[in-house]
Amino acid sequence: MAEKRFIISGGGTGGHIFPAISIANALKKKFPDAKFLFVGAEGRMEMERVPKAGYEIKGLPVRGMIRGWKGLYKNISVFMDFFKSYGMAKSIIKEFNPTAVVGVGGYASCPTLYAACKLNVPTFIQEQNSYAGVANKFLSKKGVKKICVAYNGMEKFFPADKIIITGNPVRQDFLGVPFKSKEAFDFFGLDPEKKTVLVIGGSLGARTVNNSIIAGLDKIKESGVQFIWQTGKYYFESAKQNADKSQNPLLVCTDFVTRMDYAYSVADLVISRAGASSISELCLLGKPSILVPSPNVAEDHQTKNALALSTRDAAVMVRDADAVNELVDKALALVKNDEQLKSLSENVFKLAEKDSADRIADIIIENC
Repeated sequence: MAEKRFIISGGGTGGHIFPAISIANALKKKFPDAKFLFVGAEGRMEMERVPKAGYEIKGLPVRGMIRGWKGLYKNISVFMDFFKSYGMAKSIIKEFNPTAVVGVGGYASCPTLYAACKLNVPTFIQEQNSYAGVANKFLSKKGVKKICVAYNGMEKFFPADKIIITGNPVRQDFLGVPFKSKEAFDFFGLDPEKKTVLVIGGSLGARTVNNSIIAGLDKIKESGVQFIWQTGKYYFESAKQNADKSQNPLLVCTDFVTRMDYAYSVADLVISRAGASSISELCLLGKPSILVPSPNVAEDHQTKNALALSTRDAAVMVRDADAVNELVDKALALVKNDEQLKSLSENVFKLAEKDSADRIADIIIENC
């Protein structure tokens, strides 16, 4: 059997990087001797995270478009960097000679997959969101073989014959700790007899979510509900100062949660942005949630992700503009409503797609 060689491209956020690494791990499980190369964007998160996962990565100088009139002239250099990245991607692909190229979204994915299509290398897209971005819509018509998606109704963006519903790969270690594990409560120093809300804003944090918690600290203290508040590194100092002032022993404030499996284990309710990766985790774990979509993303895709759940009674959505006034009140009311928590949990679990990374790996292998 000829040696298998795979290029996986994309990144920018954990929501792109974790699926990319999960797909690589699934392929490696099937082909232990396979060679892997990641292609990312210079200066982005993947350039640090991928090597830590044990994979080689090369960077391209590709950047995102600048929106609005301000970007009119600056986008000339963005286009120049794209074509430079396309040329570099072409050289990388010719040198590495991959069996297949997989794109997971993020800046580097577009020039790399476009180059792979032009070189007639079997090429695949893993689209995480319920609303496809411009790059993936463009690539879907340029020779991509299959498009692995997480939501129904993606025919409005992609050719129907290329779409396969697989769900989004998530970190499998989340599934190893049972709900309400004593070990998990001990890790955070929390009481298993009390209700617990987990607030997550991603590794960098979410300004509106943090401001909403700060605005509601007095109500949180009065409620007797435990909170794990993951602020993200940019907002930690301010959040910690406010948390210390509130003198609430039931509030755990941290910039980063090292054991997310434990955090999910203790949580009766999760407050989160509506990134595709986060939603996939909530579905797989059957976690009731309040989703606060970020308005600062392309095509407002987080709102569309959140609506895909909230319209099925599988999550509660609070708009970013309403969060400071509404979020804490809604969370405290919901976490004490056992009937609604049970309903949300059952409904979100129905939307879970299991073993996504293995299924994507199988699709890649079958179509090479």
